[in-house]
Amino acid sequence: MLVAVVGGSGSGKSWLADKLAAALAPDAARLSLDDFYRDRSHLPLARRARLNFDHPRSIDWPALEAVLRKCSQGGAVRLPCYDFKTHCRGSERRILKPKPIILVDGLWLLTRLGVRSFFGFRIFLDCSARTRFHRRLTRDLRERGRTEASVKEQFRQTVEPMHRRYVVPQAKYADVVLRGERQPSDVRRLAAILRTRADGISGQGQDA
Repeated sequence: MLVAVVGGSGSGKSWLADKLAAALAPDAARLSLDDFYRDRSHLPLARRARLNFDHPRSIDWPALEAVLRKCSQGGAVRLPCYDFKTHCRGSERRILKPKPIILVDGLWLLTRLGVRSFFGFRIFLDCSARTRFHRRLTRDLRERGRTEASVKEQFRQTVEPMHRRYVVPQAKYADVVLRGERQPSDVRRLAAILRTRADGISGQGQDA
Protein backbone atom coordinates (compact mmCIF):
# COMPACT_ATOMS: atom_id res chain seq x y z
CA MET A 1 0.00 0.00 0.00
CA LEU A 2 1.33 3.41 -0.98
CA VAL A 3 0.68 6.25 1.46
CA ALA A 4 0.92 9.93 0.48
CA VAL A 5 2.07 12.49 3.08
CA VAL A 6 1.34 15.89 1.56
CA GLY A 7 1.68 19.49 2.75
CA GLY A 8 3.53 22.73 2.21
CA SER A 9 7.26 23.24 2.50
CA GLY A 10 8.10 23.10 6.21
CA SER A 11 4.78 21.52 7.21
CA GLY A 12 6.44 18.45 8.71
CA LYS A 13 5.98 15.91 5.90
CA SER A 14 9.39 14.28 6.25
CA TRP A 15 9.15 14.23 10.05
CA LEU A 16 5.79 12.49 10.00
CA ALA A 17 6.76 10.02 7.27
CA ASP A 18 9.95 9.12 9.16
CA LYS A 19 8.05 8.66 12.43
CA LEU A 20 5.45 6.48 10.73
CA ALA A 21 8.15 4.40 9.06
CA ALA A 22 9.78 3.83 12.45
CA ALA A 23 6.46 2.94 14.08
CA LEU A 24 5.63 0.50 11.28
CA ALA A 25 9.09 -1.08 11.03
CA PRO A 26 10.03 -3.47 9.54
CA ASP A 27 6.95 -3.31 7.33
CA ALA A 28 7.44 0.19 5.89
CA ALA A 29 9.74 1.86 3.36
CA ARG A 30 10.25 5.53 2.49
CA LEU A 31 10.66 7.61 -0.61
CA SER A 32 10.31 11.31 -1.34
CA LEU A 33 9.06 13.44 -4.19
CA ASP A 34 12.14 15.62 -3.60
CA ASP A 35 14.28 13.02 -5.38
CA PHE A 36 12.30 13.55 -8.57
CA TYR A 37 13.11 17.20 -9.26
CA ARG A 38 14.23 17.60 -12.87
CA ASP A 39 17.95 17.60 -13.51
CA ARG A 40 19.19 21.10 -14.34
CA SER A 41 22.86 20.30 -15.03
CA HIS A 42 22.48 21.61 -18.61
CA LEU A 43 21.85 25.14 -17.30
CA PRO A 44 24.41 27.62 -15.90
CA LEU A 45 24.35 27.72 -12.10
CA ALA A 46 23.08 31.31 -12.04
CA ARG A 47 20.17 30.33 -14.31
CA ARG A 48 19.29 27.33 -12.13
CA ALA A 49 19.02 29.56 -9.07
CA ARG A 50 16.35 31.68 -10.78
CA LEU A 51 14.03 28.77 -11.60
CA ASN A 52 10.71 28.40 -9.83
CA PHE A 53 11.20 25.17 -7.89
CA ASP A 54 7.86 25.65 -6.12
CA HIS A 55 5.81 24.89 -9.24
CA PRO A 56 4.73 21.28 -9.99
CA ARG A 57 6.35 21.44 -13.43
CA SER A 58 9.76 21.23 -11.71
CA ILE A 59 9.11 17.51 -11.10
CA ASP A 60 9.94 14.64 -13.46
CA TRP A 61 6.43 13.18 -13.30
CA PRO A 62 6.93 10.30 -15.78
CA ALA A 63 9.87 9.03 -13.71
CA LEU A 64 7.83 9.25 -10.52
CA GLU A 65 4.85 7.43 -12.05
CA ALA A 66 7.12 4.63 -13.28
CA VAL A 67 8.55 4.18 -9.77
CA LEU A 68 5.14 4.27 -8.09
CA ARG A 69 3.76 1.75 -10.55
CA LYS A 70 6.58 -0.68 -9.87
CA CYS A 71 6.24 -0.14 -6.11
CA SER A 72 2.52 -0.86 -6.29
CA GLN A 73 3.36 -4.13 -8.03
CA GLY A 74 5.79 -5.12 -5.27
CA GLY A 75 8.98 -4.69 -7.27
CA ALA A 76 12.30 -3.19 -6.16
CA VAL A 77 13.08 0.18 -7.73
CA ARG A 78 16.11 2.39 -8.32
CA LEU A 79 15.53 5.89 -6.98
CA PRO A 80 17.28 9.03 -8.26
CA CYS A 81 19.19 11.26 -5.85
CA TYR A 82 18.85 15.04 -6.15
CA ASP A 83 21.30 17.67 -4.89
CA PHE A 84 19.50 20.84 -3.80
CA LYS A 85 22.74 22.83 -3.63
CA THR A 86 23.50 22.35 -7.33
CA HIS A 87 19.94 21.61 -8.58
CA CYS A 88 21.29 18.52 -10.32
CA ARG A 89 20.53 14.82 -10.20
CA GLY A 90 23.42 12.74 -8.91
CA SER A 91 24.80 9.68 -10.66
CA GLU A 92 24.14 7.42 -7.68
CA ARG A 93 20.91 5.48 -7.30
CA ARG A 94 19.29 4.13 -4.15
CA ILE A 95 17.56 0.77 -4.25
CA LEU A 96 14.15 0.64 -2.58
CA LYS A 97 13.05 -2.88 -1.72
CA PRO A 98 9.33 -3.61 -1.54
CA LYS A 99 7.56 -3.44 1.81
CA PRO A 100 3.88 -3.85 2.71
CA ILE A 101 3.64 -0.07 3.30
CA ILE A 102 5.52 2.57 1.31
CA LEU A 103 5.38 6.10 2.68
CA VAL A 104 5.84 8.89 0.13
CA ASP A 105 6.17 12.54 1.15
CA GLY A 106 5.88 15.47 -1.23
CA LEU A 107 4.39 18.84 -2.03
CA TRP A 108 2.15 17.86 -4.95
CA LEU A 109 1.44 14.12 -4.77
CA LEU A 110 -2.31 14.68 -5.04
CA THR A 111 -2.43 17.31 -7.79
CA ARG A 112 -2.38 14.85 -10.70
CA LEU A 113 -4.97 12.11 -11.04
CA GLY A 114 -2.46 9.71 -12.55
CA VAL A 115 -0.25 9.98 -9.47
CA ARG A 116 -3.02 10.37 -6.91
CA SER A 117 -4.62 7.09 -7.92
CA PHE A 118 -1.59 5.07 -6.75
CA PHE A 119 -2.15 5.98 -3.10
CA GLY A 120 -4.31 3.79 -0.90
CA PHE A 121 -4.19 6.34 1.92
CA ARG A 122 -3.60 10.11 1.81
CA ILE A 123 -2.55 12.44 4.63
CA PHE A 124 -2.55 16.23 4.32
CA LEU A 125 -0.71 18.51 6.77
CA ASP A 126 -2.27 21.94 7.32
CA CYS A 127 0.36 24.20 8.90
CA SER A 128 0.57 27.99 9.36
CA ALA A 129 2.73 30.09 7.03
CA ARG A 130 4.73 31.40 10.00
CA THR A 131 5.67 27.92 11.19
CA ARG A 132 6.45 26.70 7.69
CA PHE A 133 8.70 29.66 7.00
CA HIS A 134 10.76 29.27 10.18
CA ARG A 135 11.20 25.54 9.60
CA ARG A 136 12.25 26.13 5.98
CA LEU A 137 14.68 28.86 7.03
CA THR A 138 16.35 26.59 9.59
CA ARG A 139 16.62 23.73 7.09
CA ASP A 140 17.92 25.79 4.16
CA LEU A 141 20.55 27.56 6.25
CA ARG A 142 21.79 24.29 7.74
CA GLU A 143 21.46 21.83 4.85
CA ARG A 144 21.32 23.72 1.56
CA GLY A 145 23.90 26.48 1.89
CA ARG A 146 21.37 29.29 1.54
CA THR A 147 21.46 32.81 2.98
CA GLU A 148 18.67 34.14 5.19
CA ALA A 149 17.89 36.90 2.69
CA SER A 150 17.54 34.45 -0.21
CA VAL A 151 15.26 32.17 1.80
CA LYS A 152 13.01 35.07 2.79
CA GLU A 153 12.82 36.35 -0.79
CA GLN A 154 12.02 32.94 -2.23
CA PHE A 155 9.33 32.30 0.37
CA ARG A 156 7.66 35.63 -0.44
CA GLN A 157 8.04 35.48 -4.23
CA THR A 158 7.29 31.82 -5.03
CA VAL A 159 6.90 29.48 -2.06
CA GLU A 160 3.78 31.01 -0.51
CA PRO A 161 2.01 31.97 -3.77
CA MET A 162 2.60 28.46 -5.15
CA HIS A 163 1.49 26.99 -1.83
CA ARG A 164 -1.86 28.72 -2.06
CA ARG A 165 -2.30 27.80 -5.71
CA TYR A 166 -1.14 24.18 -5.80
CA VAL A 167 -0.68 22.76 -2.29
CA VAL A 168 -3.76 23.93 -0.37
CA PRO A 169 -6.35 22.58 -2.87
CA GLN A 170 -5.04 19.04 -2.35
CA ALA A 171 -6.61 18.82 1.10
CA LYS A 172 -9.91 17.80 -0.49
CA TYR A 173 -8.35 14.55 -1.69
CA ALA A 174 -6.99 13.54 1.73
CA ASP A 175 -8.32 10.77 3.95
CA VAL A 176 -6.94 12.60 6.99
CA VAL A 177 -6.12 16.30 7.45
CA LEU A 178 -3.85 17.15 10.39
CA ARG A 179 -3.88 20.73 11.61
CA GLY A 180 -1.41 22.48 13.90
CA GLU A 181 1.57 20.82 15.57
CA ARG A 182 2.08 17.09 15.17
CA GLN A 183 1.74 15.03 18.33
CA PRO A 184 2.99 11.51 19.23
CA SER A 185 -0.66 10.52 19.45
CA ASP A 186 -1.07 11.43 15.75
CA VAL A 187 1.72 9.00 14.85
CA ARG A 188 0.24 6.20 16.93
CA ARG A 189 -3.25 6.75 15.52
CA LEU A 190 -2.10 6.88 11.91
CA ALA A 191 0.21 3.88 12.32
CA ALA A 192 -2.72 1.84 13.63
CA ILE A 193 -4.90 2.91 10.68
CA LEU A 194 -2.18 2.05 8.16
CA ARG A 195 -1.55 -1.38 9.67
CA THR A 196 -5.26 -2.17 9.49
CA ARG A 197 -5.50 -0.96 5.87
CA ALA A 198 -2.38 -2.87 4.82
CA ASP A 199 -3.57 -6.06 6.53
CA GLY A 200 -6.89 -5.71 4.71
CA ILE A 201 -5.14 -5.40 1.35
CA SER A 202 -2.92 -8.38 2.15
CA GLY A 203 -5.96 -10.44 3.12
CA GLN A 204 -7.71 -9.59 -0.12
CA GLY A 205 -4.65 -10.68 -2.07
CA GLN A 206 -4.54 -14.02 -0.27
CA ASP A 207 -8.24 -14.59 -0.87
CA ALA A 208 -7.76 -13.90 -4.55
